[in-house]
Amino acid sequence: MRIIRCLFFVFLLTPFVVLAQTKDVLFTIDNHPHYTDEFVRVYNKNLDLVKDDSQKNLDNYLELYIGYKLKVEKAYKIGLQNSVNYQNELKSYRTQLSKNYLSDSKVTNELVQEAYDRMQLEIRASHILVLVDENASPEDTLKGYQKIADIKKRIESGADFASEAQQFSEDPSAKENNGDLGYFSAFRMVYPFENAVFSTAVGKVSKPFRTKFGYHIVKVVDKRANRGEVTIAHIMILKPASVSEKPIESPDDKSKATIDEIYKKIQQGESFESLAQQFSEDKSSASKGGVLQRFGSGQLSSEEFENAAFSLQNKNDISLPFQSQFGWHIVKLIEKHSIKTLVDMKSELEEKVRKDERSLLITNSLAKKLRNTYSFYKDQKAITAVKKVLTEEFYAQTWEQPLNSKDFEKTILVINENKKITAIQFLNFIHSQQKSKLKVKPLGKLVDVLFEKFIDEQIMNDYNDNLENVFPEFKYVMDEYRDGLLLFDLMDREIWTRAKSDTLGIQEFYNNNRINYQWKKRVEVDIFSSTNKSTIEKAMQLVKKGISNEAMKEKINKEGKVNIMVKSGIYEEDDAILSSFQKVTRGISDIVFKDNYYFILNVREIKEAGPKLFTECKGKVMSDYQQFLESNWVSDLKKEFVVKVQPEVFYAIKKQLQQ
Repeated sequence: MRIIRCLFFVFLLTPFVVLAQTKDVLFTIDNHPHYTDEFVRVYNKNLDLVKDDSQKNLDNYLELYIGYKLKVEKAYKIGLQNSVNYQNELKSYRTQLSKNYLSDSKVTNELVQEAYDRMQLEIRASHILVLVDENASPEDTLKGYQKIADIKKRIESGADFASEAQQFSEDPSAKENNGDLGYFSAFRMVYPFENAVFSTAVGKVSKPFRTKFGYHIVKVVDKRANRGEVTIAHIMILKPASVSEKPIESPDDKSKATIDEIYKKIQQGESFESLAQQFSEDKSSASKGGVLQRFGSGQLSSEEFENAAFSLQNKNDISLPFQSQFGWHIVKLIEKHSIKTLVDMKSELEEKVRKDERSLLITNSLAKKLRNTYSFYKDQKAITAVKKVLTEEFYAQTWEQPLNSKDFEKTILVINENKKITAIQFLNFIHSQQKSKLKVKPLGKLVDVLFEKFIDEQIMNDYNDNLENVFPEFKYVMDEYRDGLLLFDLMDREIWTRAKSDTLGIQEFYNNNRINYQWKKRVEVDIFSSTNKSTIEKAMQLVKKGISNEAMKEKINKEGKVNIMVKSGIYEEDDAILSSFQKVTRGISDIVFKDNYYFILNVREIKEAGPKLFTECKGKVMSDYQQFLESNWVSDLKKEFVVKVQPEVFYAIKKQLQQ
């Protein structure tokens, strides 16, 4: 549902150009004013997305816009804004949108540049880990450091890194891989680990360093250029679900047999592209000769597919048949591409930085800057009172706040002279911080450390709460999300759910509009293809004798060669697959030559044009019924609410936009 909502709001979120700075009332709905600046902004924002030229007409667009606002008014009238789900989802959207405003752009840009530079390489490394808790005591921390330092000394004295990893590393996988992590690039490891790897030369072992897991040393085995991206074409034969539980070499695995037949035809010199068009079951790429959009490492959901694609070295190289979780493939290399430019990758890298441990650097930098713009006052007496009630139980995560909270209702922090924060709020913060397992001692120092974190959090919260007042563009997007979410819920309630459940209404709509749901003439057909004319002629004779397709293939495809292939299905008469045949009649067709292939058809049945049964077009009928309901609904809303447009204001807007 969340994905559907996001798609529903695409039109609301594209960049816009504001042409009008005035804010006059354009129209009212039950005396609720709607202004010119918002209308102009939304019109310009959606202009390039509108495919129907009639909707670009300002008069028509005003009607659409009023219809949109009527629906929003209806949503508020029936109280959809009070829904807990709505409020939670709006809060979630705001959290996502605010991320762009809760960071230091200078630090972000530096981290993006660093990450991009590192992405030029893939590094193979091995490591040894000594586990140390993030908040371990100084004694335990020292023990962990001494252990990793001793291992480092032995390696410097000639001990084998792999043997040391196998024996002493506390990474469970080291027992099997001797610490070898394979090849990786930026964002694959935690940030401190990545820093150590990229600052260590090939063949060298790093100094001991610490991450949230403990202490490490790392040996860099190799550095190579990033593989970049590739454009490939592929032929895919889907593997039936029932086959997935059988051995790969099972004689019942028809998909495996089919891919092998296709590969043999490629070896015989037949066109990869033509075979993809005829037999690939990836419908989105088959018509393009199997060509896929370019991709890089980690972008597909199949490691087997990526490895096969990147293993091809030269243009037009073709892989052996291989299996992925989706089926069987043959891959052809079209082109290799170097890594994208920083300009092309910047947005992607910014998002990765925000989700990475690097984000702490950005947050800390912003907090430091905000401290310089905010004024705040601490009440030391209140802080001292808090210190008296915090006990050693904090370190065991069992500390509870004082039962008598009235003693802590006094203000402990004032921000910008008007925002007052009580000691109770600070106590709540301390209680929540037990999960962080801080070991700072003594308790008085711990309270001072936590209070500084508390100040940063309160300043950041205040800054976040006021984003709408500081950044107009943030307010615009939030207003559109707010209305868009309400509209989605209203449409679901009034149109979509009704259309699904109103079986009598849907059936009546289908009966009244049956002329719109018609089959063209269709044929049930077997299509035979071969690059050899005598082979197709032989196939024709065998088919005329009534031999089955499988038996015919056994007679013709001999000595490991695939000389004939068959594709069966039901197609409408204007389908591209039948376009080469001038006349399609029941029985065996004449031979047709196209794109170096000879074809014949065996038309088993011809189905005449006629109306589709409701079950054959139910999805299209439901979609049309929804549009029908919505059109009538907007007319009803115009009767329910009083809409008054200001003609002279609209005329001025039209004049401005049409300049």
